[in-house]
Amino acid sequence: MSQDEFRDMLPGTAEFRLPEAAPPKKMNGRRPIPEKPDEQVAKLESTAEPTAEPAIEPAVEPEPAAALDVWDRRVANGLAFLRRRLAGAYEVDEFGFDPELTEAVFHPMLRVLYRDWFRTEVFGIENVPAEGPGLVVGNHSGTLALDALMLTVALRESHPRRRHLRLLGADLVFRMPGMSELARAAGATVACNPDAERLMTNDQLVGVFPEGFKGIGKRFSERYKLQRFGRGGFVSAALRTGTPIVPVAIVGAEEIYPILADLKPLARLLGVPYFPVTPTFPLLGPLGLIPLPSKWLIEFCPPIPTAHLTEYADDPLVVYNLADQVRETIQATLHELLQKRPDPFAR
Repeated sequence: MSQDEFRDMLPGTAEFRLPEAAPPKKMNGRRPIPEKPDEQVAKLESTAEPTAEPAIEPAVEPEPAAALDVWDRRVANGLAFLRRRLAGAYEVDEFGFDPELTEAVFHPMLRVLYRDWFRTEVFGIENVPAEGPGLVVGNHSGTLALDALMLTVALRESHPRRRHLRLLGADLVFRMPGMSELARAAGATVACNPDAERLMTNDQLVGVFPEGFKGIGKRFSERYKLQRFGRGGFVSAALRTGTPIVPVAIVGAEEIYPILADLKPLARLLGVPYFPVTPTFPLLGPLGLIPLPSKWLIEFCPPIPTAHLTEYADDPLVVYNLADQVRETIQATLHELLQKRPDPFAR
C-alpha cells in the first residue's frame, strides 16, 4: 500500500476541495457580465422568505375627560343660573329687558332655527354701528313674525360687538297674557315714539318693521312686495335723536307659512288681525305650526345718516321722503337677494 493510499484511509485527513466552477455560458458569442455585489444582495433578499411582522395591538383610547369636564361645567353653570333666578340676583332695565335670561334661554333655542333649520346667511353686517344708537328698519313677513326674532339672533351672532336688538312690537303682543312678560324680558317694547327715542338716547340698537300686520298677514301671491310704511313715525324718532337708519332686507320668511287664504270672520271672532290658512295649518293641527325649512338671506344696507336733519323731525315732507328712501332701498335689496337664492329650499 502506498503512502498516499494510507493517508486517504485516515479519518480527518482528506483534503477539502472546492467544487470547480462551471464554465461560463456563452450568449451570442459574448461572455456574460458578472453580477455586481449589490445585485447579488438584492437577489438573495428577493428569494428569501418573508418574515411575519409582529401584530400591533390597537391602542386603548383613554376616557374622554375633556368631554366630562364640559358637561360638569354646564351642569354647574345651570345650577348657578337657577340659584340666581330663585334668589332674584339678576338685573333688568327700565323696559324689563333681562340680558341673562335672553342669553341663557331664548337665544339658544332660536339658534337652532337660525343655523340648522333656516341655514341663515348674513351680508353687510359691517353697516351696523359698532357702538352708539342705530335704527334697524326691515321688511316684515312670515305670519308669526319669526323674521324679527331671527334678526335679533343675526346681530348677536354675526356682529363683532355681539349687539342686542331692542324690538318695537305691536300693542297686541303686550296685551296677550304671558306674551307681554316674555317679550319684555327678550328686549322688546311697545312701538311708540317715546320708548323708541329713550332707547336710542341710551345708545341702543332699535328694530322696527313699519309694515306691521299688513306685512306678516299678506298672501303668498304678494310675497316680497313691501306694503305701505304708515306715517313714518320711526323716521321722526330717528331724526329727533340724530340716529342713523340701517335698512335691512330679509328673504326666506315668506315661505315658512305661505298664506293661501285669510278667514276674516274667524279672525274678528278671535280678536286677531287675520286667521291664516296655509298648506299645513289648520289641516295638520299643531303640526302645522312647524315652519317650512326655507333658506334665509339677511342683508344690512349702508346706513342713512340723520344727524344733519334733526331740525326737520316735525316736517312731514322730510319724514315722508326719508321713509320712502328706506322703503325703496329695502325693496331693491330684496330683488338682489332673490336672485342670489333661486331655490327657496336650497342648502
